[in-house]
This record gives sequence, C-alpha cells and structure tokens, in this order.
Amino acid sequence: MNPADTAWIIVATALVLFMTLPGLALFYGGLVRARNVLSVFMQCYAIACLMSLLWLAAGYSIAFGPADSGFWGGLDKAFLAGVDAESLSGTLPEVLFFAFQMTFAIITPALIVGAYVERIDFAFVLLFSGLWMLICYAPVVHWIWGGGMMADGGIFGETGVRDFAGGIVVHETAGLAALLIAAMLGPRRDKSKPPHNPGMVMIGAAMLWVGWFGFNGGSQLAADGGAAMALTVTHISAATASLTWALWEKIKYGRASLVGLVTGTIAGLASITPASGFVGPVEALIIGAVAGILCQEAVNFVRNIFNIDDTLDVFAVHGVGGIFGTVMIALFGQGSWTAQLGGLLIVGVFTLVVTFILIKLVGLIFPLRVDAETESNGLDLSVHGERAYELNS
Repeated sequence: MNPADTAWIIVATALVLFMTLPGLALFYGGLVRARNVLSVFMQCYAIACLMSLLWLAAGYSIAFGPADSGFWGGLDKAFLAGVDAESLSGTLPEVLFFAFQMTFAIITPALIVGAYVERIDFAFVLLFSGLWMLICYAPVVHWIWGGGMMADGGIFGETGVRDFAGGIVVHETAGLAALLIAAMLGPRRDKSKPPHNPGMVMIGAAMLWVGWFGFNGGSQLAADGGAAMALTVTHISAATASLTWALWEKIKYGRASLVGLVTGTIAGLASITPASGFVGPVEALIIGAVAGILCQEAVNFVRNIFNIDDTLDVFAVHGVGGIFGTVMIALFGQGSWTAQLGGLLIVGVFTLVVTFILIKLVGLIFPLRVDAETESNGLDLSVHGERAYELNS
C-alpha cells in the first residue's frame, strides 16, 4: 500500500460523490420548474443510495471480478467476499478502490435523470436505474477498465480502448440511454417555462467542476504527475468550453446567458474526461474550444431535428462530449482509431439494446410516465407530498 496514493484517492472518492450530491442535484434542480425541483433532488439522492447497495451486492464484482470471460467479472466478489482492510488493488486498499468506483456507479445513472425530469414515475426510476447499472454499466466497466475484452490485449489487439475516466464508460452510456428513454417517454406537456433558478444551476455546475478533479485526477489511481496533469487539463478544457459556449451563444442570439456559460463548463468537462490522462494543456484547450460549440449545436440538433425532449440535454452535453473526447484521443495519436471507434460502436449498440429492453420490461411493472394531472400539478406535491417553495410557480 502506498500511503500517498491512498490519501489522494480517499479525497478523490469524496470529490466524485460530491459531484452527484449535491452538485448534479442542484444543477438539474435549478433547470426544472419550481414545482418539480424536489422530485429531481429525490431522484438523485435515492439513486445514490440504491446504486451504493447494488454496487456492493454485485456491481463491483461484475465490473472488477476475476472472471476471465472478457464479458463480465462474475460474482466471486459479491458483497466484497474475500476483501478486507488488508486486501490491495495495485497500491491502494481494495476497499478504497471499491468505494472510488462506487461513486462512478452512482453518478452514471444519475446523469440520465436530466432526460426524464418533470414527467416520470418514481418507482420506474429506481427499478430501471438499478437494473441498468448492473446489466449495462457494470459490464462496460469490465470490458474497458476491468481487464475485459476491450482492454489491452483484447479484441482490438495490444492497444485496447483508451478511456481514462469515462468518456465511453460513463458519458456515452448515460447519454445514449438518456436519449432513448426521452424518446420513448415523450415530451413534457408544457415546455414553456425557463429554468426556475439559474443561480442554483451555477452553484451545481461549480460543484461539478470541483468534483471533476477527483473524477479525472483520481482515475490515475496514484498521487503523481499523471494525476496533476489530468487535473490541470480538466480545468483548462472546462474554462475554455465555458467561454466558447458563451461566445457562440452571443454570436447566434445576441446575448450570453449564465445557464449557457455553465452548461459549456459541463461540456468541456465531459469532453476532456476520456482524454485527460493522455493529453497536455494545449490539446485540452483545443478540446474545450471545440466542445463549447459542438455540444451547443448538438442541443439544437436533438431538440429541433430529432424533436426529442431530452429535457436537460444529457445526450447533447454528456453523450456528444464523451464521444468527441474519445475520438480526439485517436486524433492526437494517443490511441488506435480502430479501438476508439470500435469501442464507441460496440458500447453504443449494447447500451441502446439493453436500455430499450429494460424500459419495456420495467414498464410492465411500473408506469413509465405519471398521469396528466400529476404532471400538471408538479411531481413535488403530487408524488412526494412536499413543495420546495411557499409560492406556487
């Protein structure tokens, strides 16, 4: 065990959990109408709790278990069987590696929340998210990070898929699942109201930015120069994408908004995620500069060409950003074009197929969508019996 590595990953674990609770919850909560903000908080918080238990029960073993089939890790490490405080994963206590990866398993299904806010059944959210994490997310983790079929020496040869912190594993899977569930759920009945609290959106985005240092810097799994570089390029990409998003918004619409500026931050963070362990500051600046414009155009494409109400732009920001960053690894010569594009294609098809099947199966047990009256009155009071504000807005 390396004490410095262990200390850093303890901090990184806390930072990644901080991304979901409260970062993502506030970011998403501010973007919805006032009558639905508590439902978003509830979904993010409950997903965090449920994924933690499922990661312990089976998710960690599926992702990082010893099975050598290439497809999944088996169940030998279910409930952390055989793991104690003395067990090691590299230079870290294995139980710490488990906890660090658990925070990734929390935020990935939580990202999907943004696609279906204001109209989805809460019981559906919990059952779908739990099954999706175990059946879709955990196997993909094994393929790329757990020594599975897309790792070095796998189906793409000696140079496997390069995904430092989750461009494919987190952002592509969550983005595509979000796009599909939004399409199958249908649009909100009333899309006229703007974000009810842009200040809350900014606070949540700022928390995500800080937490992302643990997300990307922690993925080095060591307290060394690689972690420092990953942290630095993460910041550069986020800052650059924030400004290019705002500039593009100003050029197109005549004004730059706070919500736009901070959405650009998230686009830059998602785009640098897969590349953060393989590029330097100049490459990060290029990635961020393009991401701020690319992801903004993707928002318009999903809304106006696909006509899909991916309410908080999960696919356009996270999905497109993660896919773009994954491709840039190959463009900058840090990965194989075959592996990068092949990994995106295989994971993309797998995600869409599994997500579609799960939506249909869970829909047989719980309704996918709340009724019209519940949606009109808002999920906070109708579903959870609470309201965030005294004034109805």
